Amino acid sequence: QPKDNHAFLPRGCGAGMVVLRLQKRLAASVLKCGKRKIWLDPNETNEISNANSRQNVKKLVKNGLILRKQAVVHSRSRANRNKAAKAKGRHTGYGKRRGTKEARMPSKTIWIRRQRVLRRLLKAYRESKKIDRYLYHELYVKSKGNVFKNKRVLMEFIHKRKAHASREKFLEDQAEARRQKVKDARERRNARVAQKKADILATYEAESK
Repeated sequence: QPKDNHAFLPRGCGAGMVVLRLQKRLAASVLKCGKRKIWLDPNETNEISNANSRQNVKKLVKNGLILRKQAVVHSRSRANRNKAAKAKGRHTGYGKRRGTKEARMPSKTIWIRRQRVLRRLLKAYRESKKIDRYLYHELYVKSKGNVFKNKRVLMEFIHKRKAHASREKFLEDQAEARRQKVKDARERRNARVAQKKADILATYEAESK
């Protein structure tokens, strides 16, 4: 029975194929990449097969017979386009939602964000002397008590409170000025009455003499 000459060839190799496993391994080591990234020129298999050292492989790389394949591009363009559409509100209807409302955006997270916004505003107002520390503390506790649902409501409350305080101060100053005016008028009247009495007494004393 004739002996099979191809019995000891690597799997997938025909009779006329040249095995370049060594060259591919050396090229991967030289080019610092994986063996699947190595391209060997199929028209120069005989010359490549003679390269049995790293030095010879480097020469082949320099001559362009062995190349490193480009990295496979996994494009993000479609994903970015879809993300931009979602930012506009597309593709977010009932049919696209998987989790519950609480799972998609926890109420605790919303609460934490709102508190941080309100407290940051209060801190900025206190440092810029727009509110004193007593009003700051009152509004801080009110914020924690869920009185203000957003920053706009808090700012409106502060403006109303400051306007109310300013009006109260204006009315108080006005009343104080009125009281002072009445007091001064009373004192002048009392002085006039006293002076008149003194003049009358002086007249009687002069007549009696």
